[in-house]
Amino acid sequence: MIEVVRADITTLATDAIVNAANEQLAGGGGVDGAIHRAAGPELVRASMAFAPCPTGNAVITPGFRLPAKYVIHAVGPVWRGGTHGEEPLLRSAYVRAFELALDQGDIHSIAFPAISTGAYGYPIRAAAEVAIDVMRRYRQRFERIVACAFDEQAARIYFDRLSGK
Repeated sequence: MIEVVRADITTLATDAIVNAANEQLAGGGGVDGAIHRAAGPELVRASMAFAPCPTGNAVITPGFRLPAKYVIHAVGPVWRGGTHGEEPLLRSAYVRAFELALDQGDIHSIAFPAISTGAYGYPIRAAAEVAIDVMRRYRQRFERIVACAFDEQAARIYFDRLSGK
């Protein structure tokens, strides 16, 4: 099942949440900063052991103080007009997150933010198309996949894409 929710991803009780991480995996602004603050300082230490993480890749750590058991740190691309390989890199970040979740073996539910759409400037409609497409490829392998939107506009765009609009 794929669902769209408007929520603070740090509050979701899924087995894993995905962090829209930067290559340094050190926390930052937006979703990344919120996840690091909610998880506590242990998350910085755990994620830094994997730094740097190239764009389009992902790593997994414990969730520490989060309701989620794991955090998957996926590094999406900075939007540079769509002519610098952004779409394949964003797709790769989603695929790597799913593959790490499957490799972990005990992740049955996973929540994703709108990777790269904040400070990285990826257009939300284009990002939603990639995200929902990849989520559909993995929906049979997870009990629950959540597209977690921070605001009503993003939630509507993701819901429309999921509905085929």
